[in-house]
Amino acid sequence: MTVFKTSLRNLLAHKGRMALSAVAVLLSVAFVCGTLVFTDTMNATFDKLFAATASDVSVTPEKKDDVQQTGKPRTVPASLQGKLAAVPGVARVEPEASSQQITVADARNKDIGPDSGAPTVGTNWSERQKKSVEITSGHEPRGAAEAVLDSDTADKRGVRIGDTLRVIAAPGDFRVRVVGLATYKTTNPGAAVVYLDTRTAQTRLLGTTGGYSGFGLTAAPGVSDEQLKERVTAAVGPRLTVRTAAETKKENKEDFGSVLDVMKYALLGFAGIAVLVGIFLIVNTFSMLVAQRTREIGLMRAIGAGRRQINRSVLVEALMLGVIGSVLGIGGGIGLAVGLMGLMESVGMNLDTGELTIKVTTPLVGLAIGVLVTVFAAYLPARRAGKISPMAALRDAGTPADGRAGRVRAGIGLALTAAGAAALLAAGNADQASAGSGLLGIGVLLTLVGFVVVGPLLAGFLVRALGAVVLRVFGPVGRLAERNALRNPRRTGATGSALMIGLALVAALSVVGSSMVASATDQLDKSVGADFIIQDGGDKALSPAVEKAVLSAHDIEHFSRYFHVTAKVTTPDGKTATQRLTATDPTYADDVRSETVQGRLKDAYAKDAMSVPEGFAKDHGIRRGDRLTVTMIDGRTARLRVNAVTSDDTSLDKGAMYLDIATARRYLPAGAMPLTGMILAKAKDGRATEAAASLKAAVAEYPQVKVRDQADYKAMIKDQVGQLLNIIYGLLALAIIVAILGVVNTLALSVVERTREIGLMRAIGLSRRQLRRMIRLESVVIALFGALLGLGLGMGWGTTAQKLLALEGLGALDIPWPTIIAVFLGSAVVGLLAALIPAFRAGRMNVLNAIATD
Repeated sequence: MTVFKTSLRNLLAHKGRMALSAVAVLLSVAFVCGTLVFTDTMNATFDKLFAATASDVSVTPEKKDDVQQTGKPRTVPASLQGKLAAVPGVARVEPEASSQQITVADARNKDIGPDSGAPTVGTNWSERQKKSVEITSGHEPRGAAEAVLDSDTADKRGVRIGDTLRVIAAPGDFRVRVVGLATYKTTNPGAAVVYLDTRTAQTRLLGTTGGYSGFGLTAAPGVSDEQLKERVTAAVGPRLTVRTAAETKKENKEDFGSVLDVMKYALLGFAGIAVLVGIFLIVNTFSMLVAQRTREIGLMRAIGAGRRQINRSVLVEALMLGVIGSVLGIGGGIGLAVGLMGLMESVGMNLDTGELTIKVTTPLVGLAIGVLVTVFAAYLPARRAGKISPMAALRDAGTPADGRAGRVRAGIGLALTAAGAAALLAAGNADQASAGSGLLGIGVLLTLVGFVVVGPLLAGFLVRALGAVVLRVFGPVGRLAERNALRNPRRTGATGSALMIGLALVAALSVVGSSMVASATDQLDKSVGADFIIQDGGDKALSPAVEKAVLSAHDIEHFSRYFHVTAKVTTPDGKTATQRLTATDPTYADDVRSETVQGRLKDAYAKDAMSVPEGFAKDHGIRRGDRLTVTMIDGRTARLRVNAVTSDDTSLDKGAMYLDIATARRYLPAGAMPLTGMILAKAKDGRATEAAASLKAAVAEYPQVKVRDQADYKAMIKDQVGQLLNIIYGLLALAIIVAILGVVNTLALSVVERTREIGLMRAIGLSRRQLRRMIRLESVVIALFGALLGLGLGMGWGTTAQKLLALEGLGALDIPWPTIIAVFLGSAVVGLLAALIPAFRAGRMNVLNAIATD
């Protein structure tokens, strides 16, 4: 009980000094708990949605991975409806006709689909739909020209009842009038949904009158889903997929859960980084508090307190700090989850905060993390406190005995750093990306730990170097700031290391992102000879109508169409594997320059010919002139002659097997022909401007189609990588904020530690302005020290990662110096801002009271 009272008294006595450490615990716990609450809420919400949309038993086409992408959904025979209705225990059979391969445009020819990447769905209105949505305005579709739109899309895109929409699907385009708006009863998953009458959905979306996407069956009273599934399976045979509602819900959850797990573990990863940075802050805080209480602890030892009691006192103090920070963090986590739900709403996924799901384990996990991290971080300072002897009561409190970096520690740090550097070097020279990635992870871990351990040694060298460049221009005040930063290398090293972690990740990702963009643009410059690239902006295939419109453009020398064909390829060594062949026009060999190691790529476009990649040829002993047995999925078998072997080093479409479109059509029936995925266009000499205008005019009716020249395509790649990096930088900002709090806390405690010294300097003539400048400069040099470590380490990581990416064809290394310099200069600003409050408080000290401080 005495230990608890002592710890509580110390915590309350230094509550101001503990506040920032508590904030670090709060932020770390909030990120973890917020992630768990958000993902649990998403899971619970979508569980309800999947339960509401699942039929008791569903019958759908057999699930296959190796089907041709024709743009039309696979179907089951419409004649099956009567057979299913006759199965004992079936109360109702509802046909389903839906497609996600559509674009919906409003009266202004604007795509009303979501910007978040969620699909635009066209489906038939049925009783099943009423389980998940309700018509809140207008009425259900009653004819071929009528449709119901989900209310969220209608609100976002300004669509009203009576407006006309144009549905662009693979079988053809058609127009409908909005006669109703449907609102989700649970949550809108972010998709734009157009409901049509069943006949229209069947003919216009599926392109057939003889099939449906599937059937939804309702069980009669007293018949379980499992019983009904057994009866239906016996009736329809094994070539169709029959699932109960629970199985459908489970599959949907697994598909969605894989995406959600990526988000969850990514967020928890960033939370882990924040926790790691917070450890540095807490270690620094308790180390400085123990140092400031050296004389007090010595007096306690002199009057009979044992080492264990002192040790426990510090740990109990940390325990109370951890509990307080964790409890506040749990509340902050709930607020963060609500904020994330609001962010999801901004991209079209409406999550009801009334559905907020807080599992019992969430606050327990948050409390455990906060308390364990705080106690763990305080362990070493607590051990040092326990080692303080009673004789310390006779000495002035001052710099702790362990302020200088020990030689053993420096040796361990250098050894770890050297081992990490060797691992990074080995990763950069690896022949396979899989082996190199493991070495990269080891190298990152060892160099990070090595830099943290050797930080005090580096502080002595780098702070002097920075001081010579940055601080000496400020005269005596600058030299004082430099000496203050060097006074305790361990403290400076720990403070700089906290900032180092976040900035190292920023630098590494910047190098990787910049190199990816540079590699892609370099490949475009070297390999792509076409002037224009025509694609669907939503990564869907181009419909026949779009293809026809593109090919009608003028001032074009030639077009090269591009699509994938799935086939089983049997090689000379007798092995058979499912492969994706690339069918193109012969001009593709000019539009995309791929080097060959055998033959010419143009020869691959001869009748019944193809090319294979170099690696595939080596693995199966294939040479130019060999014939491969190629069985088209949903088509016939061909014997194709290998007329070219493409180089794996220079091919833009690495690993592609090329053949002529005419050859693909020869062995595929019309109904199994894949849709064109992309079209390349070469302008006539001197007619590039006219060709661009002609292409854009030709596809003006199709808002989903994008016509880009090479400059536009490069800009798109840069924007995509930039958006991803901005998201990551935003998440890393939490770790950097915690690190900034560490700088603030270090300075604040340092000011308290040097109270008497500051009073004496003021007494001999140091002005308040000079004092504040000294503290600000000390903060700036610590921040720049952390930035130097982080940026140097991060560029090393990023350079190694790029060498691994080079094995996948991304061979250009690009160091984004403007970003690196901006981050370095920004660190100085961060240091300046971090010092504002400590400097202000130091300047307000009463000189006589400061001198009298013991």
